[in-house]
Amino acid sequence: MRIFATIAEMRAASRVARRAGRRLGLVPTMGALHEGHLSLVRAAKSSCNAVAASIFVNPTQFGPTEDLAKYPRSFDRDRAMLEREGVDFIFAPAVEEMYPAGAVTWVTVEELSSKLDGRSRRGHFRGVATVVAKLFHIVEPDVAFFGQKDAAQVAVIRRMVRDLNLPVEIQVCPIVREPDGLAMSSRNSYLSPEQREQALILHRSLRQVETLTQAGEHNAQKLIETGTKEFGVADSDAVDSSVRLDYFEIVSPETLDPVEDVSNGALVAVAAYVGTTRLIDNLLLPKR
Repeated sequence: MRIFATIAEMRAASRVARRAGRRLGLVPTMGALHEGHLSLVRAAKSSCNAVAASIFVNPTQFGPTEDLAKYPRSFDRDRAMLEREGVDFIFAPAVEEMYPAGAVTWVTVEELSSKLDGRSRRGHFRGVATVVAKLFHIVEPDVAFFGQKDAAQVAVIRRMVRDLNLPVEIQVCPIVREPDGLAMSSRNSYLSPEQREQALILHRSLRQVETLTQAGEHNAQKLIETGTKEFGVADSDAVDSSVRLDYFEIVSPETLDPVEDVSNGALVAVAAYVGTTRLIDNLLLPKR
C-alpha cells in the first residue's frame, strides 16, 4: 500500500493504474474509520482491481460552531485498517494542499444543498461538493463509493456528477449498523453510555414507519406523525431531554422534495441531537 500526501503523487499513481487497464475505485473518508467505511472498501475491492481511499477532515463542510476541532483523528489506526483490507493507495493531504492560499472557487449544487442537512448546516453541502469534486479530479476514479447513511450527500453528489458531466460512476452501499440498530458513525464516539442508549430512538422511529408501511399505510404525513411520536411526547420515559429532533422528513431520494404518498418509493430521513452530538439515519422505502 502506498500513501500520498500531495496531489501530484496521487494523480500520477492513479494515472499509471488506469493506463495499465485497472478499474480504479475511490472511497472518500474523513478518517476515524469503522465497519461502515470498511464495507465501502470491500465493495470497491469486489468490483475494482485498484482501490484508493482518501483520509481528509474537510474543514469547509463544518460550520463555525461545529465539531471540526474535536472530530476524531486516528491516522495510524486508519492506515492499518485499510492495509488489512488490501487498499492500494491512501491519499492523505494537508488542508493547505487541498485549499491553496487565496482559493475562492466553490462547487454549489443549488436547491438540493438547502434541504435536509443543508437546511440545518448552512454551507455544509457547498463544502462537500467542492471537496468531492476536487477528489474526483485528483484521483480520477472510475467508480466512487458512498454510504446510504449520508443520503442527502449522495443526492447532492449524484446531481453534481450529472450536471458537470464528470466521468465517474457513483455506487451507494447499505447502512451498516451496530447489533442494536444504531447506524455506525464516527460521531458515535462522542456519546456517553447513557446517550448511546438514547440514540437508538433514531432507528426505532424509522422502524415504526417501516412497520406501518408494510401494513399498507402510504400517506407520508401519517407516517411522519408515527415516526416523530417518540421524539414529541412530553414526559415520556422513551424520550430524554438530551434528545432533540432536528428533522424527520419523507422525501424523494433524488430531489429531496417532500412526497405525499410513498407508493412509488421514498426516503425517510431523520436527524437529532443527542446531547450536543448530531446524528443522522434513514430508511429507503421500496416502490409498492
